Amino acid sequence: MAIRRIVTWTIVLGLIGLGLYLAFRPQPVLVETANVAQQAFTVVVEEDGKTRVRDRYVVSAPLAGRIARTHLKAGDTVTAGQVLTNVTPNVSPLLDARTRQELVARIGEAEAAVEEARALQERAQVQVERAAADLARTTQLAARGIVSDAQLERDTFEHAAAQRELAAAERRRDAAEHALEQARAALRRNAGTENESFSVTAPVDGQILKVVEDSATTVALGAPLFEIGNREDLEVVVDVLTSDAATIGDGARASFERWGGEADLEGRVRRIEPAGFTKVSALGVEEQRVWVVLDITSPRESWQALGDQYRVGVRIVTREIPDAIVVPEGALFRRGESWQAFVVADGQAVLRTIEVTARSGRFAAVGAGLEPGDAVIVYPPDAVENGAPVLPQ
Repeated sequence: MAIRRIVTWTIVLGLIGLGLYLAFRPQPVLVETANVAQQAFTVVVEEDGKTRVRDRYVVSAPLAGRIARTHLKAGDTVTAGQVLTNVTPNVSPLLDARTRQELVARIGEAEAAVEEARALQERAQVQVERAAADLARTTQLAARGIVSDAQLERDTFEHAAAQRELAAAERRRDAAEHALEQARAALRRNAGTENESFSVTAPVDGQILKVVEDSATTVALGAPLFEIGNREDLEVVVDVLTSDAATIGDGARASFERWGGEADLEGRVRRIEPAGFTKVSALGVEEQRVWVVLDITSPRESWQALGDQYRVGVRIVTREIPDAIVVPEGALFRRGESWQAFVVADGQAVLRTIEVTARSGRFAAVGAGLEPGDAVIVYPPDAVENGAPVLPQ
């Protein structure tokens, strides 16, 4: 009987102790985890940019006078030399001294523009020849396995970019020569032609981007009438932080997303503007930014729907690590001067100090502190501390 009571009380006390343990033991914290992976890692700069026609030509009035209502609309295709509109002088064609001085000044400006355009064309021609020589040499070395495919790809892009720059320089030269011809023709107008209109023609082949004056009206000498450009020759411009621009190199790979098409487009950085500017962010913070100009390298057939001033998402590659240990950025946090993360081991959160080598928005590459396959806690709650019991969701 005594033994039975001892056994009974032992069981009761054991159950009470178990209940107290279960009631007061630390409860595991529910956490979200992600696995550390070993893979290629790319550092990118992401911003919103816009497309623009590479060369935009403004057609202006060669004389002060009256223009008729135009039938041309934005989007219409025009050819070089096509008559866009006519200007009828609203005064006697006998040029007064002031008008003559203005026309002579315009001729001087046009002549200077022609000289500059021809110099730029010659420079672009030299760049094409140099890029062609570099590409030929790199192609030979790549066939022998001496240089990498990445170098061959860069030189191929440089050659293609130089050819596009030469074509653009030739168009700018043609436009400058056309403007000079129009200015000289305006000055040559003589007496006895008061009712004779002056034809304003297109400087290059392209599309009408903007009709400044579509109704009959009186215009001043040099007033803009049309904007013309080649819609198939688009580039992308994006403003980035100057600190990010310092990590971007000429020819850096890029991609364009959220532009409206099904697939992302490929591109390359052509130029970083030499001077920055101040921009106020949406949070009211002043930022120093700089313009980056990119070429679209995807086939033209894949982006026919793009037009001038379209918005695109831009991702510029600044660094590539072929074999990196990658962890989500949400798993990392600062303590003092070091980066740290919680790793789940045997149902507990284990605090580790991490060496971060590169960051790219959503992910980071680490050099020490983590191993592939480790389960890290993403956005750890405040209740998580070193040694705390955790339960992955």
